[in-house]
Amino acid sequence: MYDGWKIILGLLVFVAFVTLPFTLSTGKEYVKADPKIDTPEIQKLPESERKCVESKEFMRKEHMKMLIDWRDTVVREGKTLYVNTEGKSFNMSLQNTCMQCHSNKSKFCDECHNYLAVKPYCWDCHIEPKEDKKEAGL
Repeated sequence: MYDGWKIILGLLVFVAFVTLPFTLSTGKEYVKADPKIDTPEIQKLPESERKCVESKEFMRKEHMKMLIDWRDTVVREGKTLYVNTEGKSFNMSLQNTCMQCHSNKSKFCDECHNYLAVKPYCWDCHIEPKEDKKEAGL
């Protein structure tokens, strides 16, 4: 092995690059996302009507897929009503259905999206809701 030192150096550089993400994140404390659903709009609703389009578990896992399905259904098929698993109908609209109750985008949407480091493209087409400065925590 004439150039053994080059092989060892290459392996060390490779191991350094592979372990870099882990070594940079050690010692950092991550605070779990805690989206706030206690908005003034939700508080105005009677207790019996304080249900989301689908269950909390479903929405946590599948909300983006559902929004994409809604978009495709409205644009391609012209259908605007969504019937949930309980048989209740909702308009398929991010702005007029979802953001009507979840009016605190910074404490609801952004809380989880920032935690997961995802940049959804919803607001490329939709108008971001204007938040009350008190509600947004500013």
